[in-house]
Amino acid sequence: MSEPHLHILPEQIYPFDARGVAKRFRHAAIFGALDALVPGETMRFANDHDPIPLLHQLTQRYGDTIEINYRSRDPGLIVIDFVRK
Repeated sequence: MSEPHLHILPEQIYPFDARGVAKRFRHAAIFGALDALVPGETMRFANDHDPIPLLHQLTQRYGDTIEINYRSRDPGLIVIDFVRK
């Protein structure tokens, strides 16, 4: 059994490297990670390409409760902060 997710600091940043997740599981894993965030927490997402279709899905699913901020758009490494409002 896994440990419960402890939300100690509301400014906490949780890394999520999608490059290490099998493609068929990525979106479900990302949604699960975002669902676990409480307001004020951030998931720092890393991927090897710009996930435009995913961003559209997130906007549809979460509306204005998730803020999307690009941190890096380097070739081969896209970094985006998803902030739960």
